Amino acid sequence: MTDVSNASAVGREKQRIQDLLPSGEKRARLRRWRSAKDYSAKYLIATFGFSVIIALGLIFVYLFSEVLPMLKPASVGETVEYDSPGGNPAQTVQVASDRHRELGVRFTDDRRAVFFRPLTGEVTREYNLPFPEGVAITARGRAEPRTRLVAYGLENGQALVTRHTFSETFSDGRRDVTGNIEYPLGDEDTALLDVVEDGTPITQIAVQEGSRGISVVAALADGRLRFVQFETTTSFMTGETTVERQVYDLERPPGDSEITAILLDITMQNLLVGDDDGRVHYYNVRRPSQARIVDSRRVTPDADAAVTSMEYLLGTVSLIVGGSDGSVGQWFLVRDADNVQRITFVRGFEGHDAPVTVIAPEYARKGFATADETGRVKVHYSTSHRTVLDTQVTNGPIRTLSFAPRANALYTVDDEERFRVVAVNNPHPEVSMAALWDRVWYEGRSSEEFVWQSSSATDEFEPKFSLVPLTVGTLKAAFYAMLFATPLAILGAIYSAYFMAPRMRGMVKPTIEIMEALPTVILGFLAGLWLAPFVENHIPAVFSIVILMPVLMVAFAYLWTRMIPEGLRLRVPPGWEAALLIPVVLAIGWFCVTMSPLIEIWFFNGDLRQWLTDVGITYDQRNALVVGVAMGFAVIPTIYSISEDAVFNVPKHLTQGSLALGATPWQTVTKVVLLTASPGIFSAVMIGFGRAVGETMIVLMATGNSPVVNFNIFEGMRTLSANIAVEMPEAAVGGTHFRILFLAALVLFVLTFIMNTAAELVRQRLRRKYSSL
Repeated sequence: MTDVSNASAVGREKQRIQDLLPSGEKRARLRRWRSAKDYSAKYLIATFGFSVIIALGLIFVYLFSEVLPMLKPASVGETVEYDSPGGNPAQTVQVASDRHRELGVRFTDDRRAVFFRPLTGEVTREYNLPFPEGVAITARGRAEPRTRLVAYGLENGQALVTRHTFSETFSDGRRDVTGNIEYPLGDEDTALLDVVEDGTPITQIAVQEGSRGISVVAALADGRLRFVQFETTTSFMTGETTVERQVYDLERPPGDSEITAILLDITMQNLLVGDDDGRVHYYNVRRPSQARIVDSRRVTPDADAAVTSMEYLLGTVSLIVGGSDGSVGQWFLVRDADNVQRITFVRGFEGHDAPVTVIAPEYARKGFATADETGRVKVHYSTSHRTVLDTQVTNGPIRTLSFAPRANALYTVDDEERFRVVAVNNPHPEVSMAALWDRVWYEGRSSEEFVWQSSSATDEFEPKFSLVPLTVGTLKAAFYAMLFATPLAILGAIYSAYFMAPRMRGMVKPTIEIMEALPTVILGFLAGLWLAPFVENHIPAVFSIVILMPVLMVAFAYLWTRMIPEGLRLRVPPGWEAALLIPVVLAIGWFCVTMSPLIEIWFFNGDLRQWLTDVGITYDQRNALVVGVAMGFAVIPTIYSISEDAVFNVPKHLTQGSLALGATPWQTVTKVVLLTASPGIFSAVMIGFGRAVGETMIVLMATGNSPVVNFNIFEGMRTLSANIAVEMPEAAVGGTHFRILFLAALVLFVLTFIMNTAAELVRQRLRRKYSSL
């Protein structure tokens, strides 16, 4: 009876189960639904994966699109040609225009200043300059272009200094530009100045305006070289202007060479004289009465060539020399070991096939144009060491050449007095591979250097856009951060995953991971305002902690295992031993900080920072040591979390099998666990490195942002990311500085992409190598 009851119960249970199972149609519908979800998940995941790749590609494309305009060469636009405004019989000695290219001025050798429309040649106004009748103009010199000063030397030993000005007025939304001629050393009746009293003709002349007034240097037909200073004084009561004249005769260059060019800098302390022997002579005229030739240099490669043209670049530091051999070179004064300034060759540019006839500097940049006897014009840029444009303007010699103030046009006049206005598109001449990634010899420096200095307080500043200091600074910050974070994070991950008790691990791991939620701006703030001064005042304590902390921790572990009674040791549950190190760590830190002043007194004469300075080691308060600790603190949670998961997820049968075969726990960790977890640990390190490379706020607030090229742990740095954050808000949109910052972002993007790609390749290789364990 019992067996029948049991059989009946089993039958009922089977029937109940069959009733619960879906029918064939239901099972088919479930299979289709499951298959649809599988396909949906497959293609959705693939779509988002490709979306990530596309997003990265679009970021690259956008960054490159902002950089691309810098890589385009300069180009020539429309050229306007017409007869010289005001008539051809007179020769043009100088051409200039306003910044809008709406009004130009032409100075002629028949004593006229003709204002005209540059695009049409239409004359708007003429001035007759106060030259004596029948006296020819024998020399012409212009000051730094921004001053708009021009000096004329006459055959009777007199000189005339003029300044052309442009005034803008607006009426009914229309701009009207008018021109005028001024005489800075008097009025029209008193503008002529006596350079030499005996009527000796002036063959070459230079003029410059500075804080001491206007100075004129003239070479005379009899071989003399005369320096004349004109200082103007205006009466406050009457408005009358008086001119005080001081004359100094300078020694002429040695030999029988003829002077072909004279230049005076804006400080009125350095005079350069070129001759037909291909040499340039440097005079120190700080005290004109004691002026002498300090240095002479041959500046033409061909020993038989003459100096045919010389001009200062913006700021009157760099000298551009053109020779009869077609050579073009840049020189400036550099102090030697004896603290004497010498004429030093800096760089050469693409030369001409014919003698250089004229050189025209830009108004606001370190660029210049050269023209030759065949009508070819080349545009160069000094800092980037580039010849950015080479064009044939005419078939005859070009005698007059000048830039528009915005360097967007060239004005040329040939031997036949044909005017040509050549539109020039040259927005980014400062950029070249050499300027970005190689050493550059900048003005005012004694040798080639890597320098990032994008702005200055002076208008004649030479921008320095080397990306090497920023790239080195980025790697330097990441290196010291990883040097601090990697050992702590990986060793901590191994211990907590393999040796620590589960309950303690459950408290430690979340605590470390929550560190990642701390805003980096807070870490940077604390590093800059608290940690940096603390480290500066306790440098011995920092290095004492680095040395003593691991040593004393190992010593404590040895004492714990060898000298503490077993009964007492057994009271500490397995995996909780690390808790005993907390007071040890605090005690060691307190001891090192307390002993820091005494260590300085015993070993460093009471001041370690001064001792570092005395031995030639630069110490900055905000340095790589501070950044390494602060950024390492930010990177530790990332490396620890991923490494800990990788170690903890090593299959248990591997560790248990190793222990069963007689290996110690330490041997198991080093020979089995680490090898198996190495792909994950390596990924953690590379992700942490990527985080360190891209970090902005910590390095912005704790480094001092000094773009230096070294790995000195006691000096700061400037990183690519911090530089972008600092300078992007002030960069003019579309300018060279703006686009170079995008190039820095592109470099950072490519750097992290390459590092992550290489890390993934290594990780896959490690994974294949140890997958058989």
